[in-house]
Amino acid sequence: MSPRVLVFGGGSIGAVLAYLLSKSIPASNIVVVCRSNFDIVAKDGFTINSTVYGMNENVKPIAVRSVAEAVQAYPDGFDYICVATKAIVRGNVSQPELIKPAVSAKTTIVLMQNGISIEEPYKALFPDTAIASVVIYMPCTQTAPGVVSHTVYTKFLLGTYPAKSTIEHKNSTARFVELLNDAGASATHEDDIQLARWTKLLVNGSQNPICALSRLRDVQFLGAAPGAESFCRKVMREIASIARAEGYSDVDDSVVERQLQLSARRAPPGVEPSMLADALAGQNLEVECIVGNALRIAQSHGVDVPRLETIYYLAKRLDMSFAIPKALLGDSKI
Repeated sequence: MSPRVLVFGGGSIGAVLAYLLSKSIPASNIVVVCRSNFDIVAKDGFTINSTVYGMNENVKPIAVRSVAEAVQAYPDGFDYICVATKAIVRGNVSQPELIKPAVSAKTTIVLMQNGISIEEPYKALFPDTAIASVVIYMPCTQTAPGVVSHTVYTKFLLGTYPAKSTIEHKNSTARFVELLNDAGASATHEDDIQLARWTKLLVNGSQNPICALSRLRDVQFLGAAPGAESFCRKVMREIASIARAEGYSDVDDSVVERQLQLSARRAPPGVEPSMLADALAGQNLEVECIVGNALRIAQSHGVDVPRLETIYYLAKRLDMSFAIPKALLGDSKI
């Protein structure tokens, strides 16, 4: 019997994920919790315009407005709950608490979010539940409600959290890896997913906030001034030093250079990182999970990261500014 999957988050990642999973399991087994795009997705599904999979590709999963609605429709529960939202706390209810009604004894929680140390709140609330942590390389943007642009590649790296989990939890993660590979994605089962998380954080922790603050795409920023690429490299090296302090000695200068060149070698203007897209839309940024957690880990080890610290405070204030009414910002000139 095909597994039933709940996708918590109907943005660009959730849309492409639903499309891919529909190649492995029936679309009727895929339930997506949508917010602002619910009406469109419920009526027409998702439209994927991809340089990899084709243009005007369509998938029509079951769209719901909330986890409670999903549970009411499918009281037998879900084999996998894929958390594909931004790792941002809204209001007084945490994201682990939001998905709690849908978590059962058979559920594996699949965390498809950016950042570092994102798994701990889920493990604290669901100590006996299988958790698969996922690192994604999949440039995609929702260009209109229910319409997503996807380019370049689709790569997933998955591993249990913690790395030393039960064989049942590892087997459940392995089955999800198979679903993704059967769908045409590139997915691997990692022994310790945190190495992959730190490796991706080299890019996310540097270029995401830098692009949001500068309002430039990655290639645009790297070519903006003679020292821009060097500055970005130094920020990435600071992040690498935190990873090594955490015991991931493989995250060295060669890895920094490889990750930097992924952007530097792209054709201009480059890609629009998620923080830049959010900043341009005046939406909250994933500052804490991507930059704040890394900074706090650095401080716990006594690792000096002055550039990352500066970026954190600037990005945090940018994020806070979106909640300030424009009238209060004023229009005075200095």
